[in-house]
Amino acid sequence: MMVSFFDQFASPSFLGVPLIAVAITLPWVLFPTPSARWMNSRLTTLQTWFINRFTNQLLMPLNVGGHKWALMLTSLMMFLITINMLGLLPYTFTPTTQLSLNMGLAVPLWLATVIIGMRNQPTIALGHLLPEGTPIALIPVLIIIETISLLIRPLALGVRLTANLTAGHLLIQLIATAVFVLLPIMPAVAILTATVLFLLTLLEVAVAMIQAYVFVLLLSLYLQENV
Repeated sequence: MMVSFFDQFASPSFLGVPLIAVAITLPWVLFPTPSARWMNSRLTTLQTWFINRFTNQLLMPLNVGGHKWALMLTSLMMFLITINMLGLLPYTFTPTTQLSLNMGLAVPLWLATVIIGMRNQPTIALGHLLPEGTPIALIPVLIIIETISLLIRPLALGVRLTANLTAGHLLIQLIATAVFVLLPIMPAVAILTATVLFLLTLLEVAVAMIQAYVFVLLLSLYLQENV
């Protein structure tokens, strides 16, 4: 049976039940939990250090009001990194290649930042739609442009994460297919292609981590404008 390269992005199912829920739940099981002992394990210590460093870096430009988002943004960062990395393993499924999931994360969080800005400081929030010193003739055009740019932010968040992961997975599958085809015909070229595939896999590991960081960082920048 012929399969498409895009079949890897379809949500698998078992007995008619989509396994995307299992794929989303699994990352939380992998996180180590603090024990009742006086000394933490090496894994727990490393995780705590990483979370503290990331939280400090993320909340540095925010004022005290934005620090309430620390737990949610840090949890989102760890969640996205884990499911992006798990998606690089063989016979796995990456939920973040689905635009529906990414938009489901981006739209509510972006809307929450906008609502906070409208509730706490409506004048400043609306002032972002019109830069200071704008000529009178350009005021209607700039308001329309800034409104469109505001409304397109969640779409950019979701599409960026989806497109980067989808493109990387497609490229890995294309090069892996080329390796299997060239191996019996031209072994030297196949070995060279396999080396490129290994380097590309390392690059995709970095992309999986960077895209999760960029997703959360942009949300923190949107929050910074509204608190």
